[in-house]
Amino acid sequence: MKKYGKGLSRRGFMASASAVGLGAAAGVIAAPRILRAEGKITVLNWQGYGTDEAWAVEAFKKANGLEVVHDYFTSEQEMITKLRTNPGAYDVVLTNSAWNGMASGEGLVQPIDTGKITHFGDLSPAFRDSPMLNNDGKVFGVSWVWGMTAIAYNTEKFNPAPDSVEVLWDPKNAKRVCVRDDAVEAVSYGAIATGQDMNHPADLAKVKEKLLGLKPQLATLWTAEDEWNKLFQAGTFDVSIYWSGSAARSKTNFKLPVGYMVPKEGGIGWFDGLAVAAGAPNPDGAHKFIDYMIDPGFYVEWATKAGAPASANIKANEGLPADDMGRIIHSDQAAIGRLQFMALLTDEERQSYNDLWTEVKTEFAK
Repeated sequence: MKKYGKGLSRRGFMASASAVGLGAAAGVIAAPRILRAEGKITVLNWQGYGTDEAWAVEAFKKANGLEVVHDYFTSEQEMITKLRTNPGAYDVVLTNSAWNGMASGEGLVQPIDTGKITHFGDLSPAFRDSPMLNNDGKVFGVSWVWGMTAIAYNTEKFNPAPDSVEVLWDPKNAKRVCVRDDAVEAVSYGAIATGQDMNHPADLAKVKEKLLGLKPQLATLWTAEDEWNKLFQAGTFDVSIYWSGSAARSKTNFKLPVGYMVPKEGGIGWFDGLAVAAGAPNPDGAHKFIDYMIDPGFYVEWATKAGAPASANIKANEGLPADDMGRIIHSDQAAIGRLQFMALLTDEERQSYNDLWTEVKTEFAK
C-alpha cells in the first residue's frame, strides 16, 4: 500500500521472495483491455503479492477452469489511474483499505455479493466490517491481509523486553537504533511518541523536535528488508521500527534473535482488501478468485512457501503452526487494539511530511 513512500514496501519483500519470472508464470499483460474472453479473469495488484503465485494460479485454474492474468501497479495512485483509464479491463483489484473509499466513491469498484464469498463469515470482524471497506450498507472490498509497523528488538540485548516507543530515545540505546528512511512512517511514529493522531498530527513542530531527538540514537537508516536483515545480523543495531511480517521472517527464515512488540503508546496498522472492479468482464469469476484468496488452504501454503502478511481470515491464521512467530504476533488482541490504522493522506499532507523528514535527515547528517 505504498501510499507512504514504500519505495520498497511490505510488498517489496514479496516481489523478491516470490519466484522469478512472474510475468510468464502468472500471465503479465501489456494491454488489459483485450483480455475479456470467457474463461479468464484479470487481476490488478502489486507484482509478487500473493495473487500471482504460480502454484496458486495453476491450482485456481484447475479447480475453476479460469485462467488468471495480471496487470500491475507500483503505487496506489497508479492503481487508481489504471482503473480510471481502463474501464471494464479488470475483474479483481487489490485496494489498500485507506484507498478503497476513493475507489468506491468514484465508482471504480462495485459492491460485492458476499453470498458468493463462502469464507466471508470467517473474516475478523475488525477488518471485515471496517467502514474503510463498507459504505451505505454495501461491501466494496473483502479484507484479505494485514500487518503492523511496530518495534523489533534483539532478544539477546533486551531483558525484559521493551514495551514503550521511548526505547528508541533511551540514552542506553545510543547508536543502537535503526529506523526506515520513509517520511510518512517517521512522521507517524513521531506523532505516536508525542501523543498525537498518527495520520493527521496537529503539531508537526512537536513531531519534528521529537524526531530530531533520534540523532544521537541512530546507528543507521534502512530501506529494504534484505538490508535490514544484513544490518541486524552484523550487529549494527539492536532496536528498530520494522514490519511485523518481516520480523516473523527474520526469526523464522534467518534464525535471527528478533522479538517484536507494539508499544503501549500505539503502532501503525494497515490492511488490504480485494475488490471487484466496476464493469468487470467476469464478475462471477472475480468472486470465485477472491474467495480462493481468503481460503485457509491458500493462505497457509502462501505463508509457508513464501512468507505472507497476516490473513484477515481467523481460521487461516489458526492453520499456521502454534509456534509460528507470525501467528503469535498477529494473534495478540491487546497489541492489535493499540494500533492506529493508516488513513488516506492529502497531497498537501504528504508533501509536508516529506519536507519535514528531509529537514530532519539533513540535521542527522551534520
